[in-house]
Amino acid sequence: MDKKTVVLRELVHTWPFPLLSFQQLLQECAHCSRALLQERPSTESMQAVILGLTARLHSPETEAGTQPLCRKHTLRVLDMTGLLDDGVEQDPGTMSMWDCTAAVARTCIAQQQGVTGEPGLAPVPVEVRVDLRVNRASYAFLREALRSSVGSPLRLCCRDLRAEDLPMRNTVALLQLLDAGCLRRVDLRFNNLGLRGLSVIIPHVARFQQLASLRLHYVHGDSRQPSVDGEDNFRYFLAQMGRFTSLRELSMGSSLLSGKLDQLLSTLQSPLESLELAFCALLSEDLRFLARSPHAVHLKKLDLSGNDLSGSQLEPFQALLQAAAATLLHLELTECQLADTQLLASLPVLTRCASLRYLGLYGNPLSVAGLKELLRDSAAQAELRTVVHPFPVDCYEGLPWPPPASVLLEASINEEKFARVEAELHQLLVDSGRAHVLWTTDIYGRLAADYFSL
Repeated sequence: MDKKTVVLRELVHTWPFPLLSFQQLLQECAHCSRALLQERPSTESMQAVILGLTARLHSPETEAGTQPLCRKHTLRVLDMTGLLDDGVEQDPGTMSMWDCTAAVARTCIAQQQGVTGEPGLAPVPVEVRVDLRVNRASYAFLREALRSSVGSPLRLCCRDLRAEDLPMRNTVALLQLLDAGCLRRVDLRFNNLGLRGLSVIIPHVARFQQLASLRLHYVHGDSRQPSVDGEDNFRYFLAQMGRFTSLRELSMGSSLLSGKLDQLLSTLQSPLESLELAFCALLSEDLRFLARSPHAVHLKKLDLSGNDLSGSQLEPFQALLQAAAATLLHLELTECQLADTQLLASLPVLTRCASLRYLGLYGNPLSVAGLKELLRDSAAQAELRTVVHPFPVDCYEGLPWPPPASVLLEASINEEKFARVEAELHQLLVDSGRAHVLWTTDIYGRLAADYFSL
């Protein structure tokens, strides 16, 4: 993390143990309190790792005046996973996941092209574990890298795959090249596949029996298809979902699931620990089913953002919180049309979630009084560390009632009023001995925890 690139390159080049995992090494520094895994590695540092790996593969195993390396104890796995964020903050001095994917892929291709028929011991194969990010621009060379790594001394092993805006046939082609024993997560974003496209892709995903996380978005019927075709595609999708044996996280953001949640969740072989259903137009019957399902009592993370919880959905939502109270760590309720009345009615069951660490309430029409009541009642939640709250309705001028979420997100606020509210909330935290709890309106601070970090 401190850009000691010469040392870093030699570290990789001469590492004497079978596994080199940067995520493990950076878990905790013995000399300071730096949260190293929350820092982004520099481009120079990541390039040094790649150069050290390349040098290792091209070095003869015996050099003049040196002892031969013991193949039993030489590097076999280089784990580069868990280092990089999603590249939201554009910093030219650091390497995003996209850049790292490209650098590793090019190394794989170069290694395969550099293989010669020279006599002597072949390089000891090294498995490089990475999180791969692919879009239309990077698809071709990433596919070539995966092909090149088959039978190569440098074997590319994908842990998490994220594909953005990738055509269906390209997504299938990549999935066919991935090692079934390595893949932990598949994340398909902005592909707008619909049920027809998803029914083509899902059987290729379902072959990954170790898959723990599946993130799909915009799963809906195609209005151009006859409804019978849409129902057939949905039934086929459900049948394929029933093949997963290790799935623990399911994200179906912006998918039209009204009245269908029971069909989806009933097909799964084991309980989920993370369920994201943002903007899925859920009905009260969907929430009622979820509250009574085996999934509820295992949930660690729940995202219901964008679903209206203010009317008939409020009671089944409260029942769901009650069922998940013993396990829930992370609750996201952005833009759920929760006003003071609904929030206060939910506080008794919300505060029973004793292990809750994160609560997201941004985009809800809450007043200063409502936020203060939440702050006081949440004192019983000793594990709570982050609350992402909305700008109070008191701080807007001429707000219509009830205010649409779009107005809350776009209308200007009175900065002077809000500054006073922030100071009051902070003082309440200090007075109650909870100054360590972060109350913020920053929804872009990447405060939400990934399921695998919970």
